[in-house]
Amino acid sequence: MTAPEAGRGIGNGDQTGDFDHPRDTFRILHVSTGNVCRSPITERLTRHFLADRLGDPMGGGLIVESAGTWGHEGAPMEANAEAVLADFGADASGFVGRELLDEHVIRADLVLTATRDHRAQVISMGHSAGLRTFTLKEFTRLVKAIDPATLPPIEDGVVERARALVRASAALRGWLLAPTAEADEVYDPYGAPLTFFRSIGDEIHQALDPVVTALTGVTART
Repeated sequence: MTAPEAGRGIGNGDQTGDFDHPRDTFRILHVSTGNVCRSPITERLTRHFLADRLGDPMGGGLIVESAGTWGHEGAPMEANAEAVLADFGADASGFVGRELLDEHVIRADLVLTATRDHRAQVISMGHSAGLRTFTLKEFTRLVKAIDPATLPPIEDGVVERARALVRASAALRGWLLAPTAEADEVYDPYGAPLTFFRSIGDEIHQALDPVVTALTGVTART
C-alpha cells in the first residue's frame, strides 16, 4: 500500500502539527482502563524499543505517554507489570498513573488503545480524534499493509515519518478489517498471576514490533 500524500487525513504540511503542535515532536498516547497494567507496559516498551532502534533515549522527537479511562491518578503500576518490563530490559521507574483527560487527547498525534471500547471512549471525547485513534492491534494490522518505501525516509526525521504513517493507516482502516472482533483486543491482566501478565506482555511486544519498525525504518536487533 502507498502512503497518502501530505495534506490528506491528518497533518496539514505546515510548520505546525495538528492542533498547532510543533512539527518537531510527535506524541503517542497509550490508553487502557486503570493505567496500571496494559498502558504502562505499552508506554515503557514503546520508549525502550524506540531508544534501542534509534540509539536515542529521547526517541528522536517522539513523546510516549499513557493514561486510563478510569485511571488510578497518582498510582504506581502493578508489580507484575514492572516484572514484565524487567523481562524486556525496559525501565519502569518513576511511573505515575493518570486519568485520561481532554488535554491528553488534544495533544496526542496518535492514540493507541488496548481495546475497541477504549477506542470508542477516546473518539467520543471529540477533538477530531477519530482519524488518529486505533486499538494497538488494529494499528499493527494496518501498518503491516503499508509499503515502507512510500513513507518519508528516516533522514527526513522520525516525526515526519510518523505523521505519514498515521495518515496512511487512517486511509486503510475501512479496507483492512479484523478477522474477528477479539483480534483487536488486549485483555486486562489486572489481578491475574504473573504468567498471564507475561503472556499479555508478549502480545504487546508482538504488536509493537512492526509499529516501531515502521516508525524508525530499523528492524529489531537480534
